[in-house]
Amino acid sequence: MKKVTIQEIADFSGVSKFAVSRALSGKPGVSAQTREMILKAAGQLGYFKDGGKSSASAASPASAWNLSADGEGVARVGAILVLFPNVRYQNTDSLYWGPVFNGISARLNQIGADILTLTEPSGDSMFSLLNPKAIGGILTIGSVSTQILLEIQRLDIPVVMVDHHDPAFQSDSVFTDNLSAMREMMIKLISKGYRNFQFVGQIGDAPSFYERWLGFRSVLEDYKLGQRQIPELIGPEIANIHDTVPRVIAKHPLPEVFVCNNDTTAQFAMESLQRQGIEVPGDVQFTGFDNTDPELPLLATVDVNKELLGMRAVDKLVWRMANPYSNPEKLLIQAEVVLREKTQKEPEL
Repeated sequence: MKKVTIQEIADFSGVSKFAVSRALSGKPGVSAQTREMILKAAGQLGYFKDGGKSSASAASPASAWNLSADGEGVARVGAILVLFPNVRYQNTDSLYWGPVFNGISARLNQIGADILTLTEPSGDSMFSLLNPKAIGGILTIGSVSTQILLEIQRLDIPVVMVDHHDPAFQSDSVFTDNLSAMREMMIKLISKGYRNFQFVGQIGDAPSFYERWLGFRSVLEDYKLGQRQIPELIGPEIANIHDTVPRVIAKHPLPEVFVCNNDTTAQFAMESLQRQGIEVPGDVQFTGFDNTDPELPLLATVDVNKELLGMRAVDKLVWRMANPYSNPEKLLIQAEVVLREKTQKEPEL
């Protein structure tokens, strides 16, 4: 394959060759935001796919574990590092990420592996306070930055990513089957008579959110329902949801259903409408995703088995350490659509 050039990355990113060169080499001279953008662009173009692991370093993970043929019965010399991003709400106290971490911890305890937790550092070196040789594998939780992932890549430590992928970093990943679950929920809502929808949530904020958006949009296309999506509800503006939602509804009619990227977004959007005197449910319905708050008056949500995500990520990491040469895999876990009967559209008999 033809090697991707710095000029091609510069043209694709809309920046100079100098900025691309500095970003790819890890040198100062570009902002953190520009560096992240350049690294992701390089990954999308396939720049990092040429760099494989050396045979010596790739073989070391498997030799560090005592594995049976099916990957069970692990006795580990080193420890497993669980890496959280330096992002608000993505921590062990989160209603979503907390159970994921509990699943990871429970599985590591079952196999007798030590566990270290770390929040993505803001400094130059992720491992300035750690000895990489003492780390047998890494589980990343959520949206870890591209720069940190590339630093991990240089260390040749096996990695499994939970609920995230990055085009610049080839690794195994474990996801909920977001697209299928969203499609199932939308089809069920359409079967109940709903026809007018708006998606709410920043679709570029996480791969899972974008997959949910794709599932939402594909069902509207399948059923030939008009897509009149309000751009502000899926763009960066929605991060300031309590200001954006009231401003949008002042200019646009309410849909029948706001389909939100998760339960937390649904809660904040509901609150912003209720402050405007709009009844929820009543004047408008909401759906969520993740099932983190059973008390929310949602029309529907999707119950994600968060503990299982964590447990299967550990299983995948153990397998990866025994099979370092195999192609990266993406494991999808099905989720269950939950309809809240008391808020459905059809009248009670």
